Amino acid sequence: MIVEVLNVGTELLLGEVVNTHAGWLAKQIFPLGLRIARQTTVPDGPAIRDGVLEAFDRADILFVTGGLGPTTDDITREVVAELLGRKLEANQEIRAAIEARLSARGYAFLDRMLRQTMVPQGAAVLRNSHGTAPGLYFPRVSHPSSASPHIFLLPGPPRELQPMFRDSVLPILQEIAQNLDARECRTYRVVGLGESAVEQMVGLQLSSNPDIEVGYCARPNEVDFRLIAQSDILDTVEPGVIEALGKYLVSSNGEGMEASIVASLTARNLSLSTAESCTGGLLASRITDTPGSSQIFNQGFITYSNEAKVDLLGVDPTLLKEFGAVSESVARAMAEGAREKVGATFALSITGIAGPDGGSPEKPVGLVFIALAREGKETICREARFPTDRLTFKQLATQAALDILRLELL
Repeated sequence: MIVEVLNVGTELLLGEVVNTHAGWLAKQIFPLGLRIARQTTVPDGPAIRDGVLEAFDRADILFVTGGLGPTTDDITREVVAELLGRKLEANQEIRAAIEARLSARGYAFLDRMLRQTMVPQGAAVLRNSHGTAPGLYFPRVSHPSSASPHIFLLPGPPRELQPMFRDSVLPILQEIAQNLDARECRTYRVVGLGESAVEQMVGLQLSSNPDIEVGYCARPNEVDFRLIAQSDILDTVEPGVIEALGKYLVSSNGEGMEASIVASLTARNLSLSTAESCTGGLLASRITDTPGSSQIFNQGFITYSNEAKVDLLGVDPTLLKEFGAVSESVARAMAEGAREKVGATFALSITGIAGPDGGSPEKPVGLVFIALAREGKETICREARFPTDRLTFKQLATQAALDILRLELL
């Protein structure tokens, strides 16, 4: 079945609001055997009509998000009713629900809100427990003269759309898709290889199998290797995938390095501290973004200045004077200082030149030193160069630091 999403909202096209609907909806419908074939975004107003009409010729299921509010630019409801030849009728239950919601918050019901109580004939009302705009569902019409897909009109705000979708839309979709052949998607998170290398190692062989869909998604120093097939087929090929990717495989369920590291440290009752200069706390943030990280992480240090490195980590001032803050010696001292201060099993440190200024022929922009202090073992240090913009530099530097620890834990 062909599924399309039509997003309505001028704010989406102006960049004022980030459109997250397609990604969220895609994850909800995939287990049913449904996948989004196309997403279209149109501004408020007359363009809504063209967007809906174009989808009529292609889609079996159409999700329309936005344009259900009380203002004059919210015309999704009226446009779809017109295209389907349905009259709008006032629904007293919807009005009572809106009035009760407004009253509980100390607001009055305005005449403009009457628009949200209007329901096209033949449409099912989808309750909105988190806003005033109800959703609407129009069953598919297959008559040659008036064919239309299953149409779901949903509110624009995610906090309203998502619970409505889970509570009201999914049960309808389960009926619509009950005879579809659902497939499973498995994502293998790979670090330290580009997508071409992953394809060469394992993807080419699997892509020759017509029962398996192979895909890749590349990010800085990271690749998601994606397989879509029947579960029994994936079970058969997965051992070969894991063996082929070897030490580069972070997880076989799409989890990132942070989750893998936190789980490994927790299972072994080990702990971690961090000391960061050029990354400004991003390494600690990535670790603590992971649920359960409080079990293994209790303190990190952001020592951006030389004085902070001395005062907080106990770095010897002579090392800073002789080798400079961006050096192997200082990276080692930062990691060892952080581990000793906290009493952690491991400590990661990062010091480098994020740019765009501050580099020299001897120490160019993008140079970074990463150290891992280990309880009972010698501290190790790696030099890397990431000559890119500041944000990407920080992402790559923290990624490299996490990978050093991941490989140590292997």
